[in-house]
Amino acid sequence: MQALEGVKILDLTRLAPGPYCVMLLADLGANVIRIEEFGPRIGRRAGHPTVSEVYSEAHGFASPNSPYNALNRNKRSICLNLRIEESREVFYKLAETTDVVVEEFRPGVTKHLGVDYETLCQINPRVIYCAITGFGQDGHYRDRVGHDVNYLALAGALSLIGNRGGPLVVPHNFIADFAGGGMHAAIAILAALMAREKTGRGQFVDVSMFDGVVSLMSMILSYFFATKVAPGPGEHLNDGGFPFYNVYETKDGKYISIGCIEPGFWANLCHAIGREDLIPAQWDTGAKRDETFAILQETFKLKSRDQWEQILGQIDSCMGKVQSLDEVPSDPHIWSRKLIVKITDPREGEVWQVGSPFKLSDPPTNKTLYSSSRRTH
Repeated sequence: MQALEGVKILDLTRLAPGPYCVMLLADLGANVIRIEEFGPRIGRRAGHPTVSEVYSEAHGFASPNSPYNALNRNKRSICLNLRIEESREVFYKLAETTDVVVEEFRPGVTKHLGVDYETLCQINPRVIYCAITGFGQDGHYRDRVGHDVNYLALAGALSLIGNRGGPLVVPHNFIADFAGGGMHAAIAILAALMAREKTGRGQFVDVSMFDGVVSLMSMILSYFFATKVAPGPGEHLNDGGFPFYNVYETKDGKYISIGCIEPGFWANLCHAIGREDLIPAQWDTGAKRDETFAILQETFKLKSRDQWEQILGQIDSCMGKVQSLDEVPSDPHIWSRKLIVKITDPREGEVWQVGSPFKLSDPPTNKTLYSSSRRTH
C-alpha cells in the first residue's frame, strides 16, 4: 500500500505547476483523474497552442497524452465541457467522493464555471480545494497575468541571477513554476490532508507562484534585512561572488563547479591544485579576490573536465562536473537512485521518464508503478 493510496484527486490543471504538483501526489499513490477540456479552445485561448503542442511542433516532443510526458503519468482522464450543465453534473458526482481538487485558473474563473470551492464544499465538506495562481486570490497583483520570469522579476530573484558586472540571465522555469508553485502546492495539500484527519473538514488552499518565489528567497532576504545591503548578480556567497563557489572553464571547453564554502574543503582543493598559498585568501575581497579568481581560471584550463573529475572527485572538495542534458542519463548515480525509470507503453514500447524523488521505506516508494496517462470518456 502506497502512502496516498485511497486519496482521490480531480486535476483541473493545464500548465507546469499544477501537473507537476499532482504528479508528485500520484507518485505517492493518489488516484488522479484529469479533467480535460472538451473540443477546440474558445475565447481568450482560441488559437493558442499548449506548451506541449509547441514542443511537439518545434522539437518533435510528445503530445500531452504521450507516455513521454511524465507530468501526466499515473493519471486517468475524462473530457468534460464545464460550460454546460450536463458536464458539470458529472463533475459534481465525481466531487462527492473526491478528497482533493487542484486547479490553476485565474481568480474568479472557477466561480464562473460553477466549480469553485464554495460550490464544491456544499457537495462535499471534506474536500480540499487547491488553487494555484500567479499572485494569489487577493492582493495588489491578484488579476495580473504572468509567467515564471515575471514572478522572479517582481520577487527580486531575477536581479540576483547572472554574473557580476554582466547582464541578467533568464533561468529555465524550474524556480517559480515547479518549485514556487507545484512543489509548494503539494506540500500545502499534504498539510491540509493531515489537518482534515484532526478536524474532519476540508479547506481552501491558496498557492501563489509569486509567494513561493519569495519564500525560496528566505535566506537572501534575511541577509538584506540584517545588513541593509542588496547584492547584485554574482556578488553574494551563493551565486558566484567568491572564487570558492563558482564554475570554471576547463581545457576542453567544458566546465566544472566548485562549492568549497567550508574552510576544510577549500584547503583540500588548494592542496590538490598545488596552490596552498590561496588557503588564507578564501574570504578576501577586492584585488585579492580578483587575483584568486584569475589563478583558478588559469589552473582549471590546464586539464579537461573529466581529468579534474578524476582528481578532485577523490577528495572532500565539493566539486561536480557541469553535465549537459544528454550526459545526465549516463550518470550512474541517476540509475542507482532510480531517478530515471523505464516503462513499457503499448504504443511506444520502452519509454524513459524521470522517476520519483521520494524515497520512503514504509511503504517503499522505489516500487512505484509508472504508467502512461489513460483516457476515459
